[in-house]
Amino acid sequence: MPLLRKIEIFLKETNMAWTRFGRLAVRDPRFVQDLRNGREPGTTVSERVERFINLWHADHAN
Repeated sequence: MPLLRKIEIFLKETNMAWTRFGRLAVRDPRFVQDLRNGREPGTTVSERVERFINLWHADHAN
């Protein structure tokens, strides 16, 4: 699944603002908007995003 799709699903599930996600995941509040506009993240950034999403789910599992 493409990274942007994973992020969009995460944002919908958590009701998190895209700017907050970018700030927390990669320290860039414009990150999601840049992806929506065609930005292609590198491997390191993609791995950071995946790790952030996985840790968030683990920390917030009921």
